[in-house]
Amino acid sequence: MSEVSEPDGETEAAVEVTLVPKRGGTSVIWNWFGFKSSDTKQTSVICKVCRCVVTARGGNTSNLFHHLKNTHAREYEEATRAKTSASGTSSTSGARPKTTQLSLQASFTAATPYDKSSKKWKDITRAIALYIAKDMVPIQTIERDGFRYVVHTLDSRYELPGRKFFSQKCLPELYTEVRDRVMNEIRHLEAYSATTDLWSSRTTEPYISLTIHFIDDDWKLRSRCLQTAFFPEDHTGAIIALGLKDALSAWGLDEARLVCMTTDSGANMVRALEINKWTRLACFGHRLHNAIERSVQHDSRVARATGMCKKVVSTFSYSWKKKNALTSAQRELNLPPHKLITESPTRWGSRVKMMERVLEQEKAITQVLAADQKSRHLLPTWQDIDVLEAITKALKPLQDFTDALSGEEYVSVSYVKPVLHLLNSNILKPEEDKAGLCEDIKKRVLDYLNEKYKDPATDELLSMATFLDPRFKTTYMSPEKLEEVRSRVATETKALEEKTATDASSTEDQSERETSTAPVQLKKPKHSLGSFFKKCSSAPPKQQGIDMELDGYLLMATADSDSDPLEWWRLQCSHFPRISRLAKKYLCIPATSSPSERAFSTGGNIVTSSRASLKPENVGWCSWQRT
Repeated sequence: MSEVSEPDGETEAAVEVTLVPKRGGTSVIWNWFGFKSSDTKQTSVICKVCRCVVTARGGNTSNLFHHLKNTHAREYEEATRAKTSASGTSSTSGARPKTTQLSLQASFTAATPYDKSSKKWKDITRAIALYIAKDMVPIQTIERDGFRYVVHTLDSRYELPGRKFFSQKCLPELYTEVRDRVMNEIRHLEAYSATTDLWSSRTTEPYISLTIHFIDDDWKLRSRCLQTAFFPEDHTGAIIALGLKDALSAWGLDEARLVCMTTDSGANMVRALEINKWTRLACFGHRLHNAIERSVQHDSRVARATGMCKKVVSTFSYSWKKKNALTSAQRELNLPPHKLITESPTRWGSRVKMMERVLEQEKAITQVLAADQKSRHLLPTWQDIDVLEAITKALKPLQDFTDALSGEEYVSVSYVKPVLHLLNSNILKPEEDKAGLCEDIKKRVLDYLNEKYKDPATDELLSMATFLDPRFKTTYMSPEKLEEVRSRVATETKALEEKTATDASSTEDQSERETSTAPVQLKKPKHSLGSFFKKCSSAPPKQQGIDMELDGYLLMATADSDSDPLEWWRLQCSHFPRISRLAKKYLCIPATSSPSERAFSTGGNIVTSSRASLKPENVGWCSWQRT
């Protein structure tokens, strides 16, 4: 029973007025109970219905509900409904969820490291190995405190192995996996081309790269860097030739299927391909670089203007005061806030960019140099400005062609003849009514390129590639040259068919020899009357079918110059099954050796000062993970 007592001599109205709610009360029961205002400690609970004092020790509300249940049935029902409603609302309104205590077994499992044979541990380890390979970070990264802290935060149950585990197990396994995948991809190539080059790392260790290019069954141009191998021997033509042969053999590639190899003009590389009797295409970028160098190297005016540019750029590069002054001058003169460009000796385009930027910032450069007595001698003269403008006018258009022909994700070899035609007919064509340095440079560049591309073997290779590009076909050929190219296309197409038939026949013969266990005597069939007519009416010869395809190909309208020739062949290969095979053979050749140079850029990002001790035999498979 509730402990109830009557109020001490107070009237009902007085009690009603002086009752105040419980401080901090959250239970619905306090809607029916309160305290006198004079009861500052709120120790005596008073029922608002019957004005009785109800004992509730320690703020416990059970006795209050019991009082309503025994004394005020209607109010008790209201209180119960309010309590149920409040309970449902609190459970869905973001109240703190009830915490569940883990079992002993679950707590033990959460604190136990992953077993090294578990899938979770292997997946995380592989992800870290891929991170090292793809982002080319030093293997030492996994021993640094910051990296270990990140891994532990992401998954505290994972125990990170040491660097030797990654360098001696994970990364070599990753290399083997990628190598096997690429070998399966290139195993049955009908034709491929290649690029190669030599390179020395920051530790002066020599390497040779080999990248192959081919068109797959979906008519997509693919490039695969097969190796960046340590090459400590003398870089003579004979040794390079042997090294390239060994590289192709190691990857199971047939030399007979190598269409062409694109290289720079180094004498040792040229000699190596002559020894191997491989078709070689000189890199268009290197030839253009040589043409430009030869066109300006004996001109004193060019030498003076180039030297002036280098000194000016160097002055601003090594002085932060002049850099700040140049920025202020640019704002004052409303010039673009561009930095000066430093020339790279192996990139002719960087020299043109350097000169172009100096011309753009001439007023700001003059203002800064004139303000300093020590640097006034570097002020460019009007003669220097005239020379720079002439060089830039002559060479600037050539830079776009080099960049366009250096791609490896699209067909580029068929562009060489059209580009040479455009240079001769428009861009580098001398203007008869003008003379000067600009015209001299144009003429020298053009003469050099025309001389180098007169080589019959190179001209024939480029003509074949242009003919098989549906955007050009016969556009850049004379009638006499067209007949030669058409004859060669027919001959090579027929040879491809015969080789395919021979390979298929030898494969069938071998299969029959393997499967046959005993000779079987077959009954000689009787000839029917219709068989005699079959012998008389033979099918059209192969040559006739090839000529029909060639006629149909030439009669079709040329594709748009901005279209993808490989996409055109993908759609039309069923109509020209013979010629399409020849298109795959020639259109995979790159016009420049840029792919091999990009491999060395990757190698330079690997053999850094942080990894200068990386063993040469590991550089190859480290750079390989970029594939």
